[in-house]
Parts: sequence; C-alpha cells; structure tokens
Amino acid sequence: MRILRAIPSILLGCTSAPAAPPSRIVAIGDLHGDPIQAQAALRMVGVADADGHWTGGSTILVQTGDITDRGPDSRGVIDMIQKLQEEAPGQGGQVVALMGNHEAMNLMGDWRYVSEEDVKTYGGLEARKQAYSPAGEDGAWLRTLPAVALVGDTVFAHGGITERWAKEGIETINREVKLGLDARNEVHSPDGPLWYRGYVQDDEDLACMQLKRSLAMLGAKRMVVGHTTRKDGLIQARCEGLLSVIDTGISSHYGGHLAAWESLNGDARAIYPTKVSDIPDPSR
Repeated sequence: MRILRAIPSILLGCTSAPAAPPSRIVAIGDLHGDPIQAQAALRMVGVADADGHWTGGSTILVQTGDITDRGPDSRGVIDMIQKLQEEAPGQGGQVVALMGNHEAMNLMGDWRYVSEEDVKTYGGLEARKQAYSPAGEDGAWLRTLPAVALVGDTVFAHGGITERWAKEGIETINREVKLGLDARNEVHSPDGPLWYRGYVQDDEDLACMQLKRSLAMLGAKRMVVGHTTRKDGLIQARCEGLLSVIDTGISSHYGGHLAAWESLNGDARAIYPTKVSDIPDPSR
C-alpha cells in the first residue's frame, strides 16, 4: 500500500510564505511513462541514485506533470515519484508533484494516449481502470496532486496560469481542478492551467504583458511550465526570464532530451547532460 503524503501549504502559497527562499529548487518537465529516462534526469541533477533513493538533501524537486501516457510504463514513473516523496523529508528535502493534463485525462476516462505496453504493466485494461479509479492506488494518489504550486518566488504549473485564473488564487485553482475531475468544469478548458499554451506560443509582446499581470496577482517573480514540448530539446526562456518552458521531451517518445531547470539562491539555470546554461532572472 502506498503512503499518500500531503504537500505542506507553505509551498503551495496557501497560508503563508517561507521565512527564507529555498536555496535549491530543481524542476523537471514531462516524463510520459518512461521510468528509464525519468531516472536518468533525476540522477543528472543529483536528487536520486541508481536505485531510485533520494540523494538531494534539502533540495526541493518540482515535477510539473504529465508523468502518464505516451510511454510504456506510467506506473513505473508514479512509483518512482512516490518513493522520492516519501524519502526526501528525511534529508530536509521535498518533492512537489503537479497534475498535468494527461493525469487529468486518465482520471476522467480519456485514455487516447495510453500505450498498449502501459496497459500490460497493470495486468490488463480492467486492472488499469481500477488502479485509476478514485479507490485505486494510482487514482487516489493522482487526485492529491495540486495543479499549481508556489515555491519561494516561483510559481509552477503544467500549462500556464492566465489572468482569469490568477485572480482566483492558488487555493481556488487547485480546488476547482480537483472538483472538475468528477464534473468537468471551466478550469479544464484549453485556457485552464493544465492546458494553456498562450505564454509559450503567442507573440511575446502580448504574452509577456499578460504574464506580468498574472504573476503580480499570484505574488510570484516568475513562472515555470511544461506541457508544450521544445523540439530542440532545450529549455526556453521568454519575457526576460519571467517564463521558463521546461518540457524538453525527456521521454524516449519525444526523443529522450534530458534537461532540468534549477534555481540556486534565486539564480536560474538550465542543466543538461554535458553543459549548464544561464537563464535570465527577472528583476521584479
């Protein structure tokens, strides 16, 4: 039986702010059912060893959603993230796992992107359906995941948080996403935080203007998102560092491009297997 751990409100921006910003935050994007590549990414940034045990010390690891679908073994990735969630607090660290649109799709019965291999790892279609039901181990855990988290001065989401949702606040967004899993609501629309791509794809002048307003409402300095895959395998910075796009296609389905976003005492950078690149830090 898996242990379902609640994420402290101090990281979700629900009740209060940390006394001091976390010294090291690492964020990893979409993993899409590929535990081999997921483990390689986690080892690359020093938060897990070859056996999947936490080695990150006081690091806060954020995974921005879409650990399911596309690849051959969603359960393998789920187990890996859960194990790290359980072990990290013992070293003063924490794992913040977010819900992506593919987790929501699975929980709502939309299985268009589930691979045959993935179904087999559960022992068949009916067994997988049971596992993702509200009473199933994977379904119950996935339903605990927030859609949005504020860690230090950085807000993390899978797709992006528009002004429409930023004004509602993080608690409301997370509550509405959870409610919408059983009775689809507005938050699960293309402009909702699990699906939105405008900050990545729109003209930068327009996107940046809207992003600045959303960040002000959320009390955040910058936003980090996954969801929109970078075909070049590189983390993209927009709006002078206000936005970082970290879905680089880590899973083999998308090319196996390892990358991670890191903030060391507020200084952001992109980590790759053979290099580290600076990311602009916004002034506000």
